Amino acid sequence: MASELCKTISVARLEKHKNLFLNYRNLHHFPLELLKDEGLQYLERLYMKRNSLTTLPENLAQKLPNLVELYLHSNNIVVVPEAIGSLVKLQCLDLSDNALEIVCPEIGRLRALRHLRLANNQLQFLPPDLGRSRELQYVYVDNNIHLKGLPSYLYNKVIGCSGCGAPIQVSEVKLLSFSSGQLTVFLPAEVKAIGTENDHVLPLQELAMRSLHHTYHSFLKDLNFLSPISLPRSLLELLHCPLGHCHRCSEPMFTIVYPKLFPLRETPMAGLHQGRTPVSFVAYCCSARCLQTFDLLS
Repeated sequence: MASELCKTISVARLEKHKNLFLNYRNLHHFPLELLKDEGLQYLERLYMKRNSLTTLPENLAQKLPNLVELYLHSNNIVVVPEAIGSLVKLQCLDLSDNALEIVCPEIGRLRALRHLRLANNQLQFLPPDLGRSRELQYVYVDNNIHLKGLPSYLYNKVIGCSGCGAPIQVSEVKLLSFSSGQLTVFLPAEVKAIGTENDHVLPLQELAMRSLHHTYHSFLKDLNFLSPISLPRSLLELLHCPLGHCHRCSEPMFTIVYPKLFPLRETPMAGLHQGRTPVSFVAYCCSARCLQTFDLLS
């Protein structure tokens, strides 16, 4: 089997194939042959459905830079590396029927992505920036039973969310949650604090991070000019990659969000879902002012 796999990949490399089918191969690890030397620079579509993969390589984008479609349906993937955000040409990503509990924020920054399939996983929240790109039009998160909140960027996209929103005991998870009326949603793990309409003053750390981010983007245009010695490593990484951007004004957010819930069943989209889903759209705002003025329908 291994020799057959190597032969298949070698032929694809030599003949510069654009499509490669590695479905039903009982793969437990990403094939090293795919990552060998320069990788497969011409490959555009990779099919690896129904294997036993648990993760993806960090250098995936470096070795397969021209991927347009990546199909990983029915594996055992638990973690998707941040490096997937470097697949700048990726238009279709299928991670349905895996074991995902967290989707890395970098997926929300794939500017060419049009189709995202995350159905039948174990997700409890989605990255705040997911849907910020206008290119993303189709998102399927069906049967993630504990997923109750969809970023408001996904409003007016084609969404599949049946089977989401089952009750869960708060004690079972270690995530911050936000409640409005009878609705409760879990927030991304990066969120350290929740603001309300009465919280008009930001925490000092959040103010400092926003000021630094604004300064370096306005004057240096490159955060790499910031010496690693200037900040603790954890804060430096956060400065490079905010947890999300305000859904009202696009201000980057680092430790605190001001969430606002819009039950899907109370929006014009309710008819598409028979009005039964308990899922809500979540607007992640950067301040009390944006929270007060955000309107999902505007």
